[in-house]
Amino acid sequence: MQLIDGNAIAASIIEELTTEVGTLSGKKPVVAFIRVGEDPASVSYVRKKEKTAERIGIESRLTLLPESITSEELFAQIDILNADPDVNGILIQAPLPKHINETATFNRVLPGKDVDGFNTVNIGKLCQEDSSGFVACTPAGIVQLIKRSGIETEGKHVVVLGRSQIVGKPAALLMMQKACPGNATVTVCHSRTADLPNITRQADVLIAAIGRANFVTADMVKDGVNIIDVGINRVEDANKKSGYRLIGDVEFATVSAKATHITPVPGGVGPMTVAMLMHNTLRAFKASQANQG
Repeated sequence: MQLIDGNAIAASIIEELTTEVGTLSGKKPVVAFIRVGEDPASVSYVRKKEKTAERIGIESRLTLLPESITSEELFAQIDILNADPDVNGILIQAPLPKHINETATFNRVLPGKDVDGFNTVNIGKLCQEDSSGFVACTPAGIVQLIKRSGIETEGKHVVVLGRSQIVGKPAALLMMQKACPGNATVTVCHSRTADLPNITRQADVLIAAIGRANFVTADMVKDGVNIIDVGINRVEDANKKSGYRLIGDVEFATVSAKATHITPVPGGVGPMTVAMLMHNTLRAFKASQANQG
C-alpha cells in the first residue's frame, strides 16, 4: 500500500506557483475572499487560504459581512469586486446563511473571476471539455493527486461515491474527459443506489465523497483498488485538545490493507483544495493580463 501524501503534493504545487509568481514584474495576482458570519470552520479555512496566498506572493483581500446581510447587500459587495480590475479571483466562503441562495450567489461572480469553479458557465465549460473555464478546486486537486501518484485511469473503472455539485459531479466529468488522467469508465453512486457494495467492488479507482464517516469498509472494495477519500468528518475524541478528530468516508485501517494507493484524512485531499485555488487565481491573473495586452 502506498500512502498518497496530499501535504507533500500540495507543497510541490505551491512551490511551483511561488516560483512562477516570483518571475512576475509589476502587478501581482489578487484574490478576494468574502466571509459571511463567524462560523469557526469558515474562519479557519479563510485564514489558511490567506496564509497560503501570502506564501506564494498572491495578494489577498478579505471582506467580512454580518450573518444578517441580505442577498441584495451581498450581491452589491460581489459586484464591487467584479468591477475592480485589480481583483483577479473571488471566493465566497461556504456555507452561507440559510436565507442566502448559494447557487445564485456563486453565479453572481463573473465567470472569469470564479476561481472556485462554481459558476454555471464554468460548470458548462467543464461539461464541454473547454479548458478556458475554471474547475472546482477539490475535483481539480483529486486529478493532481491521481496524476502525480502515477495512478492509471485510461480504460479503468472509476466509481464516484457522491453526486454533489462541488465534488461528485465535476469529479465524474473529469474522469470521463479525453485527457490524462481521464478516459475512464465512470459510475456515479449515491444514497439511492441499489446494491452499492457490488458496484464499489468493481472500482479500480474509488472516489469517496459521500460525507459519512467510515462508510466504505473493506468488504466494499477489491484488492488493488486506488482510494481517494474526500470525506472530512468530525468524531468525538476526548484525547484530543479540540475534543474531536477528523476521519474520512473510508474505514482507513481495514481498507488500506487492500489498496494499492490511498489518501489519508487529514493530509490527503484537503491541502490540494487550497493549492488548486491558488493555481486558478494565477490562471485568472494571466488571462486578465493577456486581455489587457
